Amino acid sequence: MSGIHFGHNHTPYAPEFRPTAGVRVPFAWLAPEWKLAVMLTLVVGTAVMPLAWWYWHVGAGVLLLTVALSGRVALKPLLWRVLWLLPFVAGAALAAVWHGPTGPGWPTVAARGGLCLLTVLIFAAVTPFGALPGVLRRIGVPALLVTTMALMHRYLFVLVDESDRMRRARTCRTFTPKRRFGWGVNAEVIGRLFVRASERAERIYLAMCARGWK
Repeated sequence: MSGIHFGHNHTPYAPEFRPTAGVRVPFAWLAPEWKLAVMLTLVVGTAVMPLAWWYWHVGAGVLLLTVALSGRVALKPLLWRVLWLLPFVAGAALAAVWHGPTGPGWPTVAARGGLCLLTVLIFAAVTPFGALPGVLRRIGVPALLVTTMALMHRYLFVLVDESDRMRRARTCRTFTPKRRFGWGVNAEVIGRLFVRASERAERIYLAMCARGWK
């Protein structure tokens, strides 16, 4: 067994970006190879194009907005995901300030980082993850890296569900104000979840080796 196969019950979209039920997703006819090519073109082009070429950045923004609206991407979860990742873009923009006038400038870094971030998030929203491992293998990505990504995505949902159950169980056994010991409870849940995830990873690896995985 040299790869990871996704069953029919596997959720192809992240829960936050799942399309509206019963609605046919636009761009489903487009091969994932083309979606990946468009994403890489937008990311690389946005990273190398100077901000003076405003028509490229405006065109990329309009294209992303069109894809998000026509693809029926849930905008509220998308914005939350952007807010979670925005500090990284802000950090890069602040680092550009230290370079002074010789650097690209923080507005350029912020604009490029924001567009690249939106490009990746929208690509993930309209592309089933189950199709990506095959595409990555065909373009020459090492099989071990592809398998690691597939396993990480598959068991990410398991870890989220388990962390929710552990947090609920811990809350039911705690008769103290939630705000007072919130950080302590979360730290304990994260620690126990890490131990369980490590043990599960070891069992999964041994089971895969027993079935001939290389």
